[in-house]
Amino acid sequence: MAEWALNETFKTSAGLVAAGRAGDGPDLVLAHGWPWSSYSWRRLIPPLARQFRVHWYDMPGYGQSEKPVEQRTSLDVQGEVFAEMLAHWDLTMPRVVAHDFGGATTLRAHLLLGCEFQRFVLMNVVAMRPWGSAFFDHVGKHVEAFQNLPPHIHRAIVEAYIKGAFATEIDRIDFDHLVAPWLTEDGATSFYRQFAQADEAYTAEIEPHFGEIRCATKIIWGEDDPWIPIDRGKALHKAVGHAEFAALRGVGHMPQLEDPDATRQQLLDFL
Repeated sequence: MAEWALNETFKTSAGLVAAGRAGDGPDLVLAHGWPWSSYSWRRLIPPLARQFRVHWYDMPGYGQSEKPVEQRTSLDVQGEVFAEMLAHWDLTMPRVVAHDFGGATTLRAHLLLGCEFQRFVLMNVVAMRPWGSAFFDHVGKHVEAFQNLPPHIHRAIVEAYIKGAFATEIDRIDFDHLVAPWLTEDGATSFYRQFAQADEAYTAEIEPHFGEIRCATKIIWGEDDPWIPIDRGKALHKAVGHAEFAALRGVGHMPQLEDPDATRQQLLDFL
């Protein structure tokens, strides 16, 4: 059975990324968000790989990808890297499933960089202003104060931040895998760097173009998302105009780990 693994690397304009592929069939690319990694798809990869050739990667600055000092990992960069990954895999019109920051990343690649998709799923995505929380803004303004914290305090911050995304408990092994990349020395530095480089200007650029999405689109949202309320998903649905919309009851910001069975069915029904 196909499983999540990162068994290839590719040098992008933003650094070396770790990637993986599995399955046979039409090409499908999974784009994770913040503060996650491609591991967040690990429960969906096996069933999807039975019907698709599934591609995934850790964005620069995330997971097992390179995290050099002074690295730029803002959404404009991530959009460019997504386009580079499609070219690397020689994908001209894949199906794309995007979550959280992966939404803005793939929307930029499609609407600003000319990448073409066969079908497009946007799941609990960062796409419309305003986004971020009071804590997000605070860390972004005071990054230096958070650098070089004692490891146990840093770990507590990362765990508390990640727990805040869920409306339900997830498997402890999955939770630990989400946390782990941020606990290394370069991971801790990259964790706070993401706050500093977050900029709503990169979603402002694409908001006027949502109605120009050039493929069949579906928006999936956890009804109880504590980070990006479902009303934001409905507003995105209205702005796109031609998209399908599905709400997942009792699910927070991470449908793929909180209710993988319902999420899998929503994806397979559309893709």
